[in-house]
Amino acid sequence: MIILGIDTSCDDTSIALLNDGGRILSNIVSSQVDIHKLFGGVVPEIASRKHIELIDIIFRNAMEEANIEAKDIDIVCVTSGPGLIGSVLAGLCFAKGLSLSIDKPLIAVNHVEAHAMSIFLEKEANFPYIALVVSGGHTIILLLEDFCVYKVLGTTRDDAAGEAFDKIAKYIGIGYPGGKAIEDIAKKGNKEYVQFPRPMMDNNDYDFSFSGLKTSFLNYVKKHGINDENMSDILASFQEAICDVLSHKTIKAAKDFNVKRIIVGGGVAANNRLREIFVEKGEKELLNTLFSSPKFCTDNGAMVAITGYRHFQRGITSGLDVKAFSRMKMI
Repeated sequence: MIILGIDTSCDDTSIALLNDGGRILSNIVSSQVDIHKLFGGVVPEIASRKHIELIDIIFRNAMEEANIEAKDIDIVCVTSGPGLIGSVLAGLCFAKGLSLSIDKPLIAVNHVEAHAMSIFLEKEANFPYIALVVSGGHTIILLLEDFCVYKVLGTTRDDAAGEAFDKIAKYIGIGYPGGKAIEDIAKKGNKEYVQFPRPMMDNNDYDFSFSGLKTSFLNYVKKHGINDENMSDILASFQEAICDVLSHKTIKAAKDFNVKRIIVGGGVAANNRLREIFVEKGEKELLNTLFSSPKFCTDNGAMVAITGYRHFQRGITSGLDVKAFSRMKMI
């Protein structure tokens, strides 16, 4: 069986082909970072137009790399949300047309769930496990009890963690994507230089809030200034605060639900300091923490394919009238 996965949720156009054993036959990702960094962040209209321009080329490249033809595809899986609505529509409309033309089932996939499932592209993870999906648009904790069976434990009430990184990076003019720019500068910094607040860390829930931390950073910079001499220390302190909150809340959820495994996915999961903290804290709590490889932390069609395939195994398919969503409930 050949599974096609399409993701155009934000600014990456990606198409992947997998077999039913989970082996990746191709996984093509076309990034728009060089375009959007000129504006300090993703411009939705530009992103959606670029998807339309590229998706047919990416599809052909993926087919060539996998050495298969369209008639060989058995399932068409595609992100239907959440994401930038124009971007999501570009991939969804392409998937609908392809599904109709080859008369094969269409599977609409939740982008957040796909991040939580990306670990299965490389490793086996026993259920149940706690999944933290952390990216520019999402910060959410899930309890996965089986394939396609999960509960939402907590989510962000305002800015996602990656969004906070991007906004701070833009404010001080160090480039986009903000998370990577901050991480690179923070490597040489003293993470205890500024004691930034850890929002909601002591609350008896699993929700997040990063807008207050962002404001605290801005107030500090306005008062004390930021320059080449102190920038690495200030950014290391800011990064540490975010990583502390993310790891604390996720580990709390694992302990409260008596789960021994944690999976971390999403773009921010590529952050090396976040990985270090999870490993350090996890070992103390006898928790096994797994991360996807950086190439599978960012948006990709392979994670959509593996998730859609698991839905198909449970008898879940979508009609050609399935809609695109900028926001989606985790169901």
